[in-house]
Amino acid sequence: MTDASTNPLLAPRTLPFQLPPYADITPDHYLPAFERAFTEHLAEVANITRVRSMPTFENTMVPLEESGRLLNDVARTFYTVSSADATDEIQAIEETLAPLMAAHQDAVQLDGALYWRVKTLHDQLDALDLDAEQRYLVERRFREMTHAGAALDDAAKERLTALNTRLSTLTTTFEKNLLADTNDLAVVFHDAAELDGLTEGELSAAAQAATDRGLDGSFVVTLTLFTGHPYLSSLTRRDARKRIMDASRSRGIRGNQNDNRTVLLEIVRLRAERAALLGYESHAAYVTSDETAGSPGAVHDLLRRLAGPAARNAAREQAALQAIVDAEPEPFPLEAHDWAFYTEKVRAAGYDLDRAALRPWFEAERVLQDGVFHAAHALYGVSFRERTDLIAYHPDARVFEVRNEDGSELGLFVLDLYTRDTKRGGAWMNSIVEQSRLRGTAPVVVNNLNVSKPAAGQPTLLTLDEVTTLFHEFGHALHGLFATVTYPHFAGTAVFRDFVEFPSQVNEMWIYWPEVLDHYARHIETGEPLPADVVEKLRASETFNQGFATSEYLAASWLDQAWHSLSAADASAEIDVAAFEASALADVGLDAPAVPTRYSSTYFAHVFSGGYSAGYYSYIWSEVLDADTVEWFRENGGLTRANGDRFRERLLGVGGSKDPLEAYRDFRGRDADIQPLLERRGLTD
Repeated sequence: MTDASTNPLLAPRTLPFQLPPYADITPDHYLPAFERAFTEHLAEVANITRVRSMPTFENTMVPLEESGRLLNDVARTFYTVSSADATDEIQAIEETLAPLMAAHQDAVQLDGALYWRVKTLHDQLDALDLDAEQRYLVERRFREMTHAGAALDDAAKERLTALNTRLSTLTTTFEKNLLADTNDLAVVFHDAAELDGLTEGELSAAAQAATDRGLDGSFVVTLTLFTGHPYLSSLTRRDARKRIMDASRSRGIRGNQNDNRTVLLEIVRLRAERAALLGYESHAAYVTSDETAGSPGAVHDLLRRLAGPAARNAAREQAALQAIVDAEPEPFPLEAHDWAFYTEKVRAAGYDLDRAALRPWFEAERVLQDGVFHAAHALYGVSFRERTDLIAYHPDARVFEVRNEDGSELGLFVLDLYTRDTKRGGAWMNSIVEQSRLRGTAPVVVNNLNVSKPAAGQPTLLTLDEVTTLFHEFGHALHGLFATVTYPHFAGTAVFRDFVEFPSQVNEMWIYWPEVLDHYARHIETGEPLPADVVEKLRASETFNQGFATSEYLAASWLDQAWHSLSAADASAEIDVAAFEASALADVGLDAPAVPTRYSSTYFAHVFSGGYSAGYYSYIWSEVLDADTVEWFRENGGLTRANGDRFRERLLGVGGSKDPLEAYRDFRGRDADIQPLLERRGLTD
């Protein structure tokens, strides 16, 4: 399995755009391919460090950028599958692989001889004849290696490597536990009457989910990654809503083999110890030191500034909801599982708007082709053609070829829309192949969502939130497709974590844009557009329920900061997870029982198994730029090719090859103004 004749992962790629030959790959190919790739990469690094001549850009940085290509190819092929189709066999491979990958990354990042060569170049940067991308590459490589611990002594590096290895195992365990508990807690209903309020399509999806589990005649509601659930807004039976909410909030805390409390506490402790080893007061200080925020203090200032107005708005919203409940024959105190349902009643009363009834206008294929793709074509001139001859990693994953306006090839876009038990929760974008002039590669990017799949022959009707997610994730995809760089280190979305959400958030603005909305929001049976009065009501209600939405998000962001602002000593103390959460949320005034945090710690995958530790604030941080950019588009004619070209060339197209805030100033002509964000979220009081 370690040569090209028996392992397709090691053979030259022959498919268009170097798409991996997923049809030929089996799980037993992965570990041998990784072993070969690890060995090859270390040999490539050794070839750089054994050069006797003084470091130059050509004998150090260029071969460093060329190194690890096989490892990159194998890793991106595997991790695409492990997140979207994690069978038991794939999960076992990932558990084996996690410490091996961590140790390998440290072997490269902490290599003293390699660090000396990069540092030498950095020390004489002004004397080198480098273009802007080359100069920034030296700066970033030096900064990242230093940040990773390359300047530590050997004893400290040994401890650091042990910490990183253990953390890689723990984060993999957290994700595995969460997936297992989420599947185990899917809520089974035996009578359709219990699900009164769901549409025919939603009932069909629940019946299909039950059938898939061998529960013919029943209905299964699978859980989403976040605390709430889309069905809570329409289920009329309070006991059904409570069962779903209770199941969601109990993930990872039931004392079974999937309990994540011990796992996350060790993650917090080891991250704090690692930060101290690297010279930082906390993991949050370590992370933000290499983000645009710069420090936890800057993050905390923003979160606290927004938390007060958000909490006050949520309290006003809760009072309005309670008033409706009190007017019912059998009133009761509003609880978390009631919020979404009564919010829709208030929305209906205040705006004469029933969002659940809009689904026939949001058929998935039409939203994709005539909404998402149409907006991209109008802005950037790109076109999309499905390639049914190209096989992705799962039958539900569809492959599209993307071309520029002049007909030239741009890359591939893969869409994996539907939920399944082997897919992790949430929605995301990742790259299978990254663009690089140096390597001669074009991008292959993936969007994953978790939309319930209806029974065969039934249309997929999206909620408005799912439409938003589709546009959002495609914004990431465009970033990955458009980034045009020489060096793979800067490819695609390789930007600071608290900047990466910005392009995806901007892409959401086209959902309600008249030319786009009229194109895709057509009734599935009649073809009629969404009525103009409904469109106006949607726009008028954009700030509706923002107190809740902002509060639940800020609560999760604050929890992330609270855990990761602990010093090594504080993180080593005995901590009760529930008590810690309660104290942290009370500290920032976001502890209203009816407004639970978007993620509780034991199912907060973004920060305990994903790449957002001490960085979940990134969404609101990026939204400052997003809201300001939306203002720019509105002031400059909106959906035009000229505007799209400017956004593509000055922001999306530079990838990570330029300081992101410098790129933003180049696009906008100034720094971002926070006022548009405050107005959007109703936080101006």
